[in-house]
Amino acid sequence: MTKQTVILAGELQRKTAMRYVAEAPIGYRVEIKEPKRTDGQNERFHAICGDIAKSGLPWAGKPRSAVQWKVLLVSGHAKATGEEFDMVPGLEGEFINLRESTALMSVRRGSSLIEYATAFAQMNNVLLWAAEEEHA
Repeated sequence: MTKQTVILAGELQRKTAMRYVAEAPIGYRVEIKEPKRTDGQNERFHAICGDIAKSGLPWAGKPRSAVQWKVLLVSGHAKATGEEFDMVPGLEGEFINLRESTALMSVRRGSSLIEYATAFAQMNNVLLWAAEEEHA
């Protein structure tokens, strides 16, 4: 049996998933988990990071790129929501934050990150153009 993925969108999919479980060999693993964050959430979050970077808002004394804002926002969100993170020395003696992966976030976690990033931008008077375009 090859890997099977079923999105529980209705009763037909639920029955299909139950059939796969019934037919699976002993020793196989079954996972039921929240859906991963959506492409739309990913695009929205990256747009927020880009808007903050374009604003020129400094952090630790200088403006940061969108990629750097992504790291800062994901780390801050993890801390603010009680998620685990670990500051460790890197391979060259630098310090790095071993943080959660946005690609593995659930839809709910992705929404929380977007809310956190949006609130951060608003508290720092950063205009989010993507948000303006959605409401235009």
